Amino acid sequence: MLKQQIQSDATSALKLGDKKLVGVLRLALSAINLKEKEKRYKITNDSSSRAKLTTGQENQITEEQLIKNSELTDDEMISILSSEIKKRKDAVNLYEKGNRPELAEKEQEEIKILKKYLPEQLSYEELTKLIEESITKVGAKEVKDTGKIMADLMPRVKGRAQGGEISKIIKELL
Repeated sequence: MLKQQIQSDATSALKLGDKKLVGVLRLALSAINLKEKEKRYKITNDSSSRAKLTTGQENQITEEQLIKNSELTDDEMISILSSEIKKRKDAVNLYEKGNRPELAEKEQEEIKILKKYLPEQLSYEELTKLIEESITKVGAKEVKDTGKIMADLMPRVKGRAQGGEISKIIKELL
């Protein structure tokens, strides 16, 4: 799983003394752990989820069941990492506007580190082909149909393309 890979890489970086890598990976793990805690909280407070997990007559969820059912899938972790990358890209833009190139460069380095854990990104040509297929499938004619296209396309490109890039190509094609 992706989480174990990140934990393993963080441990290796710690042993090698790579403070920057350790810091970035710890932040990624922190974001993943936060989502898992949110999922656990939701399970414990959602009566339909509790009913599926309870054992015996005491209507109690065991700790193991709770942890097991709150583990994130790789797709969910990819979504979290993509979100972390997006935050850093936004920070780069703000730092560049604020004339702070050293901070923008630091964020760019963090983006490179996080991208290593994402699936290989689609090329412009591959992405354009998939978007054209979605446009045909949903019968989109205008830019206002972007939501329909995105709804059809996003499950197929999850983690392999950024939403902003997709929107830009859609506007070019319509």
